[in-house]
Amino acid sequence: MAEHPRATAYRALLVAQVRAQTQYRFSFWLDAVSSSVVSLLDIVAVLVLFRATPALGGFSVRQCLLIASLGNVAFSLADAVVGNIDTMRQYIRTGRLDSILLRPMGVLPQLVFGDFAPRRLGRVLQSGLVLAGTLIWLDPQWTAGRVVLVVAAPLAGAVIFGSVFVAGSTVAFWFVESGEFANAFTYGGRDFTLYPISIYPGWFRKIFAYGLGFAFVAYYPALALLGLPDPLGAPPALAWCSPLIALPAVLAAALVWRVGVRHYRSTGS
Repeated sequence: MAEHPRATAYRALLVAQVRAQTQYRFSFWLDAVSSSVVSLLDIVAVLVLFRATPALGGFSVRQCLLIASLGNVAFSLADAVVGNIDTMRQYIRTGRLDSILLRPMGVLPQLVFGDFAPRRLGRVLQSGLVLAGTLIWLDPQWTAGRVVLVVAAPLAGAVIFGSVFVAGSTVAFWFVESGEFANAFTYGGRDFTLYPISIYPGWFRKIFAYGLGFAFVAYYPALALLGLPDPLGAPPALAWCSPLIALPAVLAAALVWRVGVRHYRSTGS
């Protein structure tokens, strides 16, 4: 079966971007290692907290490490695939978005494939290794459902994070200098998912955990993997709902993106 012309074009964009960024190998590997180290510091920060307390939100150090590891894998996957979408405001400010709109291809795929950063894959690998090590340390009672969940939860979490990335970047269509606003939900959401949601105040938890769906990135999947009840009293079924939350997140992000693209009226330059 012949490959669709658009798929061929997207693949060419991706290959060209990878070749360009790996042209200088020392710089590429330095960036990849640096990105992995920065990601590892998020896990170290969780461990440091337990030097001052034996439990956090009712969870032990190993249980919190599982939550942080799941959140880190999900964010790393989303950041590797669509994290570069936060450069949207630069495209709008400089007028480069106009040239993208003129091409007979989707705007979002062009931005994703055209600015793909392969160095971020090192962060994905590092976070995956930490998750694997944490699961070995915890040694949960494995069932078929938990095996599926340990794979599906990070993927669903990545979809949720990716949707937030896209929706947050779309704000630049109305407010060009919206970077900090978007970061409050993307990188702020990453920090939120590293800890049990039981440590956050009620109103803050309602917005981030349930309103934006971040509770389903790591917290509830971790409860299912550990076989623990929710200290907040939520029904056990929520622990398996990450894929169900990812779907409306994608639909909402797609709607916001579509409205934003239609709103765009060029820079006038």
